Amino acid sequence: MGRPVAFVRLSRCNLACVWCDTPYTWHFSGDNRPHRDHQTFERADNQLTLPEEDVARRIAALGKLRLVVTGGEPLLQGKALARMLDHLPSMAVEVETNGTVLPHPDLDGRIDQFNVSPKLSHSGNPADLALPADRLGHWAAEPRAIFKFVIAQPSDVAEVLALAARHAIPHARIWLMAEGTDPGTLASRERWLADICIAHDMTMSKRLHIELFGDTRGT
Repeated sequence: MGRPVAFVRLSRCNLACVWCDTPYTWHFSGDNRPHRDHQTFERADNQLTLPEEDVARRIAALGKLRLVVTGGEPLLQGKALARMLDHLPSMAVEVETNGTVLPHPDLDGRIDQFNVSPKLSHSGNPADLALPADRLGHWAAEPRAIFKFVIAQPSDVAEVLALAARHAIPHARIWLMAEGTDPGTLASRERWLADICIAHDMTMSKRLHIELFGDTRGT
Protein backbone atom coordinates (compact mmCIF):
# COMPACT_ATOMS: atom_id res chain seq x y z
CA MET A 1 0.00 0.00 0.00
CA GLY A 2 1.32 3.41 -0.96
CA ARG A 3 3.98 2.01 -3.27
CA PRO A 4 3.91 3.35 -6.83
CA VAL A 5 3.46 0.48 -9.27
CA ALA A 6 2.18 0.02 -12.80
CA PHE A 7 -1.37 -1.30 -13.14
CA VAL A 8 -2.99 -2.89 -16.17
CA ARG A 9 -6.73 -3.61 -16.01
CA LEU A 10 -8.11 -6.39 -18.17
CA SER A 11 -11.71 -6.72 -19.28
CA ARG A 12 -14.33 -9.47 -18.76
CA CYS A 13 -15.23 -11.43 -15.64
CA ASN A 14 -16.81 -14.82 -15.02
CA LEU A 15 -18.46 -13.54 -11.81
CA ALA A 16 -20.85 -10.64 -11.25
CA CYS A 17 -20.50 -9.04 -7.82
CA VAL A 18 -23.44 -6.77 -7.07
CA TRP A 19 -21.12 -4.22 -5.43
CA CYS A 20 -18.31 -4.44 -8.03
CA ASP A 21 -16.54 -1.09 -8.26
CA THR A 22 -15.31 -1.70 -11.83
CA PRO A 23 -18.50 -2.79 -13.65
CA TYR A 24 -17.28 -1.00 -16.76
CA THR A 25 -14.96 -3.98 -17.31
CA TRP A 26 -17.82 -6.48 -17.73
CA HIS A 27 -21.34 -5.07 -17.28
CA PHE A 28 -21.85 -4.18 -20.92
CA SER A 29 -25.15 -3.48 -22.63
CA GLY A 30 -27.09 -6.72 -22.95
CA ASP A 31 -25.52 -8.27 -19.84
CA ASN A 32 -28.45 -9.01 -17.54
CA ARG A 33 -26.42 -10.03 -14.50
CA PRO A 34 -27.43 -7.88 -11.52
CA HIS A 35 -25.52 -4.89 -10.22
CA ARG A 36 -26.73 -2.52 -7.55
CA ASP A 37 -26.17 0.58 -9.70
CA HIS A 38 -28.39 -0.82 -12.51
CA GLN A 39 -26.00 0.74 -15.02
CA THR A 40 -24.58 -0.89 -18.11
CA PHE A 41 -21.72 0.32 -20.28
CA GLU A 42 -21.07 0.35 -23.99
CA ARG A 43 -18.44 -2.25 -24.81
CA ALA A 44 -16.88 -0.17 -27.58
CA ASP A 45 -16.35 2.76 -25.21
CA ASN A 46 -14.80 0.71 -22.42
CA GLN A 47 -12.98 -2.21 -24.00
CA LEU A 48 -9.73 -1.75 -25.91
CA THR A 49 -7.94 -4.55 -27.76
CA LEU A 50 -4.18 -4.16 -28.20
CA PRO A 51 -1.32 -6.45 -29.27
CA GLU A 52 0.57 -7.90 -26.31
CA GLU A 53 3.78 -6.17 -27.36
CA ASP A 54 2.02 -2.78 -27.46
CA VAL A 55 0.61 -3.29 -23.96
CA ALA A 56 4.08 -4.24 -22.68
CA ARG A 57 5.62 -1.15 -24.27
CA ARG A 58 3.05 1.11 -22.59
CA ILE A 59 3.69 -0.54 -19.22
CA ALA A 60 7.47 -0.23 -19.60
CA ALA A 61 7.10 3.48 -20.42
CA LEU A 62 5.68 4.04 -16.92
CA GLY A 63 9.12 3.23 -15.51
CA LYS A 64 7.99 1.09 -12.56
CA LEU A 65 9.66 -2.04 -11.22
CA ARG A 66 6.44 -3.83 -10.26
CA LEU A 67 3.29 -4.58 -12.23
CA VAL A 68 -0.16 -5.41 -10.85
CA VAL A 69 -2.52 -7.09 -13.30
CA THR A 70 -6.16 -6.68 -12.32
CA GLY A 71 -9.58 -6.93 -13.91
CA GLY A 72 -12.21 -8.11 -14.50
CA GLU A 73 -10.72 -11.58 -14.08
CA PRO A 74 -7.19 -11.53 -15.52
CA LEU A 75 -6.66 -15.29 -15.52
CA LEU A 76 -9.34 -15.66 -18.20
CA GLN A 77 -6.64 -14.29 -20.53
CA GLY A 78 -3.75 -16.23 -19.03
CA LYS A 79 -2.01 -17.36 -22.20
CA ALA A 80 -2.11 -13.90 -23.79
CA LEU A 81 -0.96 -12.38 -20.51
CA ALA A 82 2.02 -14.74 -20.48
CA ARG A 83 2.96 -13.60 -24.00
CA MET A 84 2.71 -9.98 -22.89
CA LEU A 85 4.97 -10.60 -19.90
CA ASP A 86 7.60 -12.14 -22.17
CA HIS A 87 8.27 -8.53 -23.22
CA LEU A 88 8.76 -7.46 -19.57
CA PRO A 89 11.26 -10.03 -18.26
CA SER A 90 12.63 -7.91 -15.42
CA MET A 91 9.33 -6.77 -13.83
CA ALA A 92 7.95 -8.29 -10.65
CA VAL A 93 4.31 -9.20 -11.27
CA GLU A 94 1.22 -9.55 -9.09
CA VAL A 95 -2.11 -10.85 -10.36
CA GLU A 96 -5.44 -10.03 -8.71
CA THR A 97 -7.91 -12.87 -9.20
CA ASN A 98 -11.26 -14.04 -7.84
CA GLY A 99 -9.73 -17.49 -7.38
CA THR A 100 -12.06 -19.43 -9.68
CA VAL A 101 -9.60 -19.76 -12.58
CA LEU A 102 -6.22 -21.49 -12.38
CA PRO A 103 -3.20 -19.79 -13.99
CA HIS A 104 -2.21 -20.96 -17.45
CA PRO A 105 1.02 -23.04 -17.30
CA ASP A 106 2.79 -20.49 -19.49
CA LEU A 107 1.88 -17.75 -17.01
CA ASP A 108 2.28 -19.44 -13.66
CA GLY A 109 6.06 -19.23 -13.42
CA ARG A 110 6.12 -15.49 -14.15
CA ILE A 111 3.94 -14.45 -11.22
CA ASP A 112 5.50 -13.34 -7.93
CA GLN A 113 2.25 -12.94 -6.00
CA PHE A 114 -1.36 -13.96 -6.50
CA ASN A 115 -3.87 -11.72 -4.70
CA VAL A 116 -6.81 -14.11 -4.44
CA SER A 117 -10.14 -12.52 -3.56
CA PRO A 118 -12.84 -15.21 -3.18
CA LYS A 119 -16.32 -13.72 -3.27
CA LEU A 120 -18.52 -14.24 -0.20
CA SER A 121 -22.29 -14.69 -0.23
CA HIS A 122 -22.99 -10.94 -0.05
CA SER A 123 -21.41 -10.59 -3.51
CA GLY A 124 -24.56 -12.13 -5.00
CA ASN A 125 -22.67 -14.94 -6.74
CA PRO A 126 -23.77 -18.55 -6.14
CA ALA A 127 -21.31 -20.40 -3.92
CA ASP A 128 -20.78 -23.25 -6.38
CA LEU A 129 -19.55 -20.71 -8.93
CA ALA A 130 -17.65 -18.32 -6.65
CA LEU A 131 -16.16 -20.73 -4.10
CA PRO A 132 -15.22 -24.00 -5.85
CA ALA A 133 -13.53 -26.21 -3.27
CA ASP A 134 -10.83 -27.52 -5.59
CA ARG A 135 -9.73 -24.01 -6.55
CA LEU A 136 -9.68 -22.79 -2.95
CA GLY A 137 -7.60 -25.84 -2.06
CA HIS A 138 -5.18 -25.02 -4.87
CA TRP A 139 -4.68 -21.45 -3.69
CA ALA A 140 -4.39 -22.47 -0.03
CA ALA A 141 -1.48 -24.73 -1.01
CA GLU A 142 0.14 -22.02 -3.16
CA PRO A 143 2.71 -20.09 -1.05
CA ARG A 144 2.63 -17.13 -3.44
CA ALA A 145 -1.09 -16.57 -2.79
CA ILE A 146 -2.62 -14.24 -0.24
CA PHE A 147 -6.37 -14.16 0.36
CA LYS A 148 -8.23 -10.83 0.34
CA PHE A 149 -11.86 -10.91 1.43
CA VAL A 150 -14.26 -8.00 0.96
CA ILE A 151 -16.17 -7.37 4.20
CA ALA A 152 -19.41 -5.38 4.43
CA GLN A 153 -20.64 -6.43 7.88
CA PRO A 154 -19.22 -8.37 10.85
CA SER A 155 -21.18 -11.50 9.95
CA ASP A 156 -19.11 -11.77 6.75
CA VAL A 157 -16.10 -12.61 8.90
CA ALA A 158 -17.80 -15.80 10.11
CA GLU A 159 -17.90 -16.93 6.49
CA VAL A 160 -14.19 -16.13 6.12
CA LEU A 161 -13.29 -18.09 9.25
CA ALA A 162 -15.30 -21.08 8.06
CA LEU A 163 -13.53 -21.05 4.69
CA ALA A 164 -10.14 -20.71 6.37
CA ALA A 165 -10.84 -23.69 8.60
CA ARG A 166 -12.25 -25.82 5.78
CA HIS A 167 -9.37 -25.19 3.38
CA ALA A 168 -6.48 -24.77 5.87
CA ILE A 169 -5.81 -21.15 4.94
CA PRO A 170 -3.37 -19.63 7.48
CA HIS A 171 -4.71 -16.44 9.08
CA ALA A 172 -1.34 -14.82 8.37
CA ARG A 173 -2.21 -14.96 4.66
CA ILE A 174 -5.70 -13.46 5.03
CA TRP A 175 -6.42 -9.78 4.40
CA LEU A 176 -9.80 -8.27 5.25
CA MET A 177 -10.86 -5.19 3.27
CA ALA A 178 -13.91 -3.07 3.96
CA GLU A 179 -16.38 -2.84 1.09
CA GLY A 180 -17.08 0.72 0.01
CA THR A 181 -16.36 3.34 -2.61
CA ASP A 182 -16.32 6.48 -0.44
CA PRO A 183 -14.04 7.41 2.47
CA GLY A 184 -16.90 7.75 4.99
CA THR A 185 -18.21 4.23 4.45
CA LEU A 186 -14.72 2.79 4.55
CA ALA A 187 -13.81 4.62 7.78
CA SER A 188 -17.01 3.48 9.48
CA ARG A 189 -16.45 -0.16 8.60
CA GLU A 190 -12.73 -0.11 9.32
CA ARG A 191 -13.39 0.97 12.92
CA TRP A 192 -14.91 -2.41 13.79
CA LEU A 193 -12.92 -4.35 11.20
CA ALA A 194 -9.63 -3.39 12.87
CA ASP A 195 -10.67 -5.07 16.12
CA ILE A 196 -11.66 -8.23 14.26
CA CYS A 197 -8.32 -8.37 12.45
CA ILE A 198 -6.45 -7.97 15.73
CA ALA A 199 -8.54 -10.65 17.44
CA HIS A 200 -7.97 -13.20 14.66
CA ASP A 201 -4.39 -12.30 13.65
CA MET A 202 -5.41 -11.22 10.17
CA THR A 203 -4.32 -8.20 8.13
CA MET A 204 -6.56 -5.23 7.43
CA SER A 205 -6.25 -3.98 3.86
CA LYS A 206 -7.12 -0.31 3.37
CA ARG A 207 -8.43 1.16 0.12
CA LEU A 208 -5.90 3.96 0.06
CA HIS A 209 -6.70 5.00 -3.51
CA ILE A 210 -10.30 5.78 -2.48
CA GLU A 211 -9.12 7.91 0.43
CA LEU A 212 -6.66 9.83 -1.75
CA PHE A 213 -8.47 10.14 -5.07
CA GLY A 214 -12.07 9.03 -4.58
CA ASP A 215 -13.85 6.44 -6.70
CA THR A 216 -12.16 7.44 -9.94
CA ARG A 217 -10.93 5.42 -12.89
CA GLY A 218 -7.21 5.23 -13.47
CA THR A 219 -6.18 5.33 -9.79
